[in-house]
Amino acid sequence: MYSTCFPPPPDWSTRLRTLGVTGTNGKTSTTAFLAAALRTIARPVLRNTTVGAFLDDEPLDVPATYDGFLEGMRTCLDRGGTFAAIELTSEALALGFAKAWPCSIGVFTNLTRDHLDAHGSFEHYLASKAQLFVHLPAGGCAVLNGADPACPLLEEIIPPGVRVVRYGNAARMPADRALDLSITSVRTSWEGTSITLATSSALANLPEHLSLRLIGDLYAENAAAALAAAVLAGASPEDAARAISEMPAPPGRFEVIGKGPRAVVDYAHTPDALSRTLAAARAVCAGTLTVVFGAGGNRDQGKRAAMGQAARGADRIILTSDNPRCEDPAAIAAAIQQGLQGLQGVSVELDRAAAIREALSGASADDVVVIAGKGHEKDQDVGGVKRPFCDQDVARGVLRGLGVALS
Repeated sequence: MYSTCFPPPPDWSTRLRTLGVTGTNGKTSTTAFLAAALRTIARPVLRNTTVGAFLDDEPLDVPATYDGFLEGMRTCLDRGGTFAAIELTSEALALGFAKAWPCSIGVFTNLTRDHLDAHGSFEHYLASKAQLFVHLPAGGCAVLNGADPACPLLEEIIPPGVRVVRYGNAARMPADRALDLSITSVRTSWEGTSITLATSSALANLPEHLSLRLIGDLYAENAAAALAAAVLAGASPEDAARAISEMPAPPGRFEVIGKGPRAVVDYAHTPDALSRTLAAARAVCAGTLTVVFGAGGNRDQGKRAAMGQAARGADRIILTSDNPRCEDPAAIAAAIQQGLQGLQGVSVELDRAAAIREALSGASADDVVVIAGKGHEKDQDVGGVKRPFCDQDVARGVLRGLGVALS
């Protein structure tokens, strides 16, 4: 079904052990957790994500192309590295990346609606993600979210000789599916997330408790996946857990700015991600919860009403522009509003900076404003032209003007 658009890997590729992460949400965070844990085995570790390429914590100035990927891998090898943790998008997998550069361990985070403009159907989207696991070698490992409905489908296509390890949040798990690493409780605060774990004999000696600097149950799942994959790669459970606990939040992943009111910048741009981000914010919000978000233009139009439905978890909703590209921002906002019919407290401000100012200027010390959709991005695509724009910079500027201490 899938032919590769990539050349065969160079001979030296076998000298790097590559662990790949795919799924709809949580790929970047899981890859960051995984790279941190792998550094307890050997350094440096190459980390390649949508945020950029890094050698340990050093950014690599390489293009976001396959040639740039190879350059980063070669740099890692030349500096004595033996491990790489990479984020794999459905588009790259659909083009045959996993066949061109096989991973020894594959990690699956979850599967919810996204990128159907590129794939045409949910089935093609799933089949693209599955390519990572189809091409795992004998002796490799598949680390799967056993609490996700796609897990049984992925298990059907995993080759013989590949070990399958399931992790997940017990509260989200169907009763008939056993987990090797189960999250039995999650507690969140502004200091981070505290997790209680239970394991099967397949993953012995893992710690019972794990603390994260990131906030939210999704990150608990991401951390559990990374912990399992790192231990399967040879990391000490104690060392891997400590490295994961110490890792700071990646840019734009529930990134907290300010101490009252608080702004939370998050990359959530799918209905599931937005719903879970708002749930995480609600758990630590003592006042009013506001969300500022839009949807990307020239992308999956069918998810826009569902994005509106997901936003119902907030008390106040301000619809704005995301990356409208060549679509009319007002038309995008109108499509999102289809999922918000009959709901009070919804407004539209298509100027994103003005929307952020409006949300924060009207917030009290106990309130939280979630600014969703763009996360780590440093520009905004309007009419096909990219211009500098950073949610964090706008939020900091507004809070500074209000005299709010910045976190």
